[in-house]
Amino acid sequence: MTLRQVLRLAPWPVRRRLFETVEARVLPRVAPERRLRIARTFMPLGPARPGRPDATTLRVRTTAGVLTARVDPAASPAEIRRSNLDRVVRALDEAGVDWFRVPTRSPVRTAVAVAESGRDEVLRLLRKLVTTDHGSLRVVRPERRRRTAEVVAVCWPVTDPGGSLVLGHDLACEVEFWRERDGRLISPRRNPVADSIPVAEPVTVAAEPVFGAFSAPDEVTAYRTRRVFTTVDPDRIDFPVDVVYTWVDGEDPEWRRRKARALAENTWVGAGSRQAANDSRYVSRDELRYSLRALHCFAPWVRRVFLVTDDQVPAWLDQSHPRLTVVSHREIFGDTGRLPTFNSQAIESRLHRIPGLAEHFLYLNDDVILGRPVTPDLFFTPGGLTKFFASAARVDTAPRGPADRPADSAAKNNRRLIQETFGRTLTRKMMHTPHPSRRGVIAEIEERFFEQVTATAGHQFRHPDDISLLSSLQQYYAYLTGRAAPGRIRYLYTDLAQPATPLRLARLLRGRNVDAFCLNDVDVHSAAVADQEALVAEFLPAYLPFTSPFELQHRSVRAIAAPRQPNPERDDRPVPPDVALPPVA
Repeated sequence: MTLRQVLRLAPWPVRRRLFETVEARVLPRVAPERRLRIARTFMPLGPARPGRPDATTLRVRTTAGVLTARVDPAASPAEIRRSNLDRVVRALDEAGVDWFRVPTRSPVRTAVAVAESGRDEVLRLLRKLVTTDHGSLRVVRPERRRRTAEVVAVCWPVTDPGGSLVLGHDLACEVEFWRERDGRLISPRRNPVADSIPVAEPVTVAAEPVFGAFSAPDEVTAYRTRRVFTTVDPDRIDFPVDVVYTWVDGEDPEWRRRKARALAENTWVGAGSRQAANDSRYVSRDELRYSLRALHCFAPWVRRVFLVTDDQVPAWLDQSHPRLTVVSHREIFGDTGRLPTFNSQAIESRLHRIPGLAEHFLYLNDDVILGRPVTPDLFFTPGGLTKFFASAARVDTAPRGPADRPADSAAKNNRRLIQETFGRTLTRKMMHTPHPSRRGVIAEIEERFFEQVTATAGHQFRHPDDISLLSSLQQYYAYLTGRAAPGRIRYLYTDLAQPATPLRLARLLRGRNVDAFCLNDVDVHSAAVADQEALVAEFLPAYLPFTSPFELQHRSVRAIAAPRQPNPERDDRPVPPDVALPPVA
């Protein structure tokens, strides 16, 4: 057994303590290009006991203990959440138990209400129900008191073939026992709408998005509820939100030839900025595949995804997916700028020209990845304002100079425009997170600062005169014109070259406690590149093991996965005319 295998089996405190000792005492004594390799050896990221490829169930260790989970390589949280709910309400229907759905304070859980007077019958029913397919029944409130339970949670855990991620109790269907008193039904706990309703509150049917944001915007599956729970509160975001990615395959021979020709024509690049044409800016380590997996898993409310490329497409991408559109640079540049371009800031300046793009969208680099389920209010306000996430990192107060990195030059150019326009001094950079954006705001910036935007679009490589429109300028401009507000996001940024990165990623795998993370790389010693690639190849499949429908592979693994059993009385039926639907923007 190798050292890495032994360490995978070691308890987390032992692994962490050993790594910290190695980091403090060993790594400073070895050559920089060898530090990441040694760090990876002492902090392996793969599963301790990978499952068999043909396994239908796995015993998986979770924070809630060891449990048995069904294996499905193409599962998703929204799908499992809905499956848990459907199995519970189907069983209640078959037993003749009256129920109605209620909204929950958690975006990823569902809840149904039943009469407290029927608690014993419902508990017997649920205990019998979870004996099939390795289900789980837990008391949520009060803890461990099943006989007087007020809320119980039911789920059927699902995991990937490697047992890296379990979709379990966090996606449970919770059954609440409501009591009747003085002509009213009273909830055992608070919910976002009403904790007490008249017994005679009218029964209606409502589509999934009525109950919360964690669903596809066009989801029409309907559930029985009471009319009060279909009201639209002021906090609901009902406008469409799209996502825009930029991507490049820096290993494509034809693309490299185009880049070489452009470098020969832009003689200023070598003298003006060594980082403007840095090869690490164009390296693809399959991050896009996993960023799309995260988007599918953690943000099912996104309407459409646009992938902007230089006529390149990843071999694994399913271009036929109805929610995905591949956009060529030629479509958004038109007769502006200069193509081919190798300048991300030039590309950013044209993204608002994507045909069919929603007014509100998120801009992501492919190395920015969602880390857990999120809802649109993390990025936008119900009134349509964008949120921005200012970094603790400061913009250098010195004037722009020839020694500045391209990103710093752009930040200082942004600062000058903000100072001249609003009399305010831009001091903070933005986090490398998803960037909430508004198409109209960017178009207004293009008109107001036409000279600077046009010049940026015309630079084939990052230039000292560039502005960073999407990743900084639009945030401050929107803020100072009343169309943006400061936001808060739990976020991790780590440089792949740093020897501390394996520990940070191991902590992230263990806690899964950030909204987004970025695996960034810089120009490093060539000897460390292979270790960076190995680190990413180890971490991303463990963090995001379920395939997404944006991958061609999804079709084959979905075909062999155990299908969700349809409910003929609820699933796959047209929505009746009286079903409450969320407002359409």
